[in-house]
Amino acid sequence: MSMRSTGNSRRVRRRWIWGGAVAAALAVVAAVAVARVRERREAAAAVPVTAVQRGPLLISLTESGTIQSRDRVIIRSEVGGRNAIVYLIPEGDTVAEGDLLVELDTTRFEQERVEQEGRVENAEASLIQSQENLEVTRNQAEANIEEATLALRFARLALEKYEEGDFPQQLQQAEAEITIAQEELRRAEDTLAWSSRLAEEGFVTRSEQQADELAVQRRRLDLGLAQGRLRVLREFTSVQTLERLRSDIRQAEMALERVRRRSSADVIRAEADLRAKDAEARQQRTRLEQLDAQIAGSRITAPTDGLVVYATTVNVRRWGQQPLEVGQEVSHRQELIHLPAARDMVAEIRVQEASLTRLEVGMEARITVDARPGQVFRGRLERIAVLPDSTQAWLNPDLKLYNCEVSIARTDVDLRPGMSCRVELIVTHYDDALFVPLQSVVRVRGQPTVYVPGRRGPVPRPVEIGLDNNRMVRIVSGLDEGEKVLLAPPLPEAQPGDAPSPAPEMAPEAPPAEEAAGERPRPARPEGEGRRTRPE
Repeated sequence: MSMRSTGNSRRVRRRWIWGGAVAAALAVVAAVAVARVRERREAAAAVPVTAVQRGPLLISLTESGTIQSRDRVIIRSEVGGRNAIVYLIPEGDTVAEGDLLVELDTTRFEQERVEQEGRVENAEASLIQSQENLEVTRNQAEANIEEATLALRFARLALEKYEEGDFPQQLQQAEAEITIAQEELRRAEDTLAWSSRLAEEGFVTRSEQQADELAVQRRRLDLGLAQGRLRVLREFTSVQTLERLRSDIRQAEMALERVRRRSSADVIRAEADLRAKDAEARQQRTRLEQLDAQIAGSRITAPTDGLVVYATTVNVRRWGQQPLEVGQEVSHRQELIHLPAARDMVAEIRVQEASLTRLEVGMEARITVDARPGQVFRGRLERIAVLPDSTQAWLNPDLKLYNCEVSIARTDVDLRPGMSCRVELIVTHYDDALFVPLQSVVRVRGQPTVYVPGRRGPVPRPVEIGLDNNRMVRIVSGLDEGEKVLLAPPLPEAQPGDAPSPAPEMAPEAPPAEEAAGERPRPARPEGEGRRTRPE
């Protein structure tokens, strides 16, 4: 009995323990839920909000710049290379035309000029030698051609002399010898016949008859020799002589052609050498004139009256660039001094390429000068550079800045070149527009969106936006005046990788199909940033 009562009491205690544990757990859960609700309410109350405003909205672009003179003379170094400054007029001095501004060191050029004078004399001596050599070559060429021409003429005369003189005479002489030999043979034969008849009668001796027979034989031999000489003359000697004389003519013609070509080549070579020596002499004289110009250009004088302003003061100096001073080395075409005119002034600014399409030549501008606080000067945009400023590329190659020039209306206020200023370019002006801070608008899936407070937290609301001035953005549709929007949109619900593409002023941009859910929003930029619009 006692054992059964003990078991019941244990079960009762266990139930009480389990019930207490469950009650404690429920209390903890309720406390956590209450704490979370309280935290959410406190967080919602701590999120900054702003009201949608209605009123006039000015769309402008503000950039920093410097005051410069519209009409100014820029003095540059015209001396080649890098040269040290040995004299520099103090900045701020007023100079008259012809006053010495800068003098550069010319020691290097003076030493080179002494050496260059020697080179000029050598080049001129070589030029004179080439001129004389050309004349000698031409005379020699004429003499050689004349000698070869005379040899050809003699060869032709020799052929003509043989054909019309020597050969006919030799032929006539050979024929005459044959005729004489024939006559002598006939007489010898007549004498022999007479001697033979007298020998038969005993009037002449046998020896006398034999002498007459020998004489006949001699005349026959003489006749044969004469006939042989005539045949040799006609068939061999004349032909050989004619061929030799004709060959002499051909050789003389070829010799004349060789002499003409050789003479022409010699003259051309001499003329080329003369041209080369003349070019060398002109080059050396030009270099001497350049050295004289460099030495003369080392003394830079004022071309007009004006106020001396160093270029390093006016221009934006690069990192490590020192102000202009005596002893500093300057390079060729480097700006040294500006001589500005004190009447017409302009403001020079640099505008990023993202804002370039919002600008138009002639748009109104307001200029404030740091040295003249509280004063606003009127002006207009006069010039927009076609290409970006290359002097800033070494700092950031991806940053493209375009130089712009804003004219300043004439005023009695003393403005000086180099003064710092801020230029506000008026893009457009809305007399009545809804607008919110630019930071309140983000893009979610490519759609400009704001977040409005709700019972359970911020609620996204798509809107259509217009132009902005980097502070406020115009709301075309999607919000009403007085509605509250969050200044800091919640990032956990944003879309990562959502690029700030512009939204058109009259029609919202459709969200890209390729963007995935869960992307992080970024501040939206309006369509009007890419172009100027007129107030509605």
